[in-house]
Amino acid sequence: TSCAAANITFGGPYSCQYACIGLGDCAAVCPFDAIEMVNNAPVINPDKCVSCGKCVKACPKGILELQSLKARVWVPCSSKDVAKKVKSVCGVGCIGCKMCVRACPADAVTYEDGMIKIDHKACIEYGPSCEEACMKKCPRDIFRAYHGKEVLAREAA
Repeated sequence: TSCAAANITFGGPYSCQYACIGLGDCAAVCPFDAIEMVNNAPVINPDKCVSCGKCVKACPKGILELQSLKARVWVPCSSKDVAKKVKSVCGVGCIGCKMCVRACPADAVTYEDGMIKIDHKACIEYGPSCEEACMKKCPRDIFRAYHGKEVLAREAA
C-alpha cells in the first residue's frame, strides 16, 4: 500500500491527521535515492538530495518541505489543530501559545494559519547569538536543531 492510498482510505494510521503516514511514497519517488525510511519515517540524506521537490509533491499530507542546509532550527509538527485537540492526540504538537514567536529576537518565527513558520533567511542572518531562543521557550519541545546532515521528517518512534 502507499501513503496516498492510506490517506484517501482512512487518513493514515495516527490520531493526528497531519502525521507522516510512513509508507514511503516520498522515498519511492526520489530519483536520487536520497530518502531512506527508518522506523516509518523518512530520513533525508542531504549529500544525495538535489532539492528537486518530487518528495514534497508526493507526500499526501504535505508535510515535507525543502530547507536550506544552513538552517539552524526546524519544526517537525505540521498540525493545524487547536490546542485542545493537539493535546488530546500528541505530546509534542504545537498548541499555538506563540511563546517561540515572542522569544525570537530575529522575528524569524511566526504563527500563520495555525502553524509555526520559520523564516530561515532571517534566522541565519541574525546568527547564533539568539542561542535558539525559540527552542528554549517552547513548552512542548516542538523545535529541533538542524545539523545539516541527517534530517528526520518526524521523530522516529
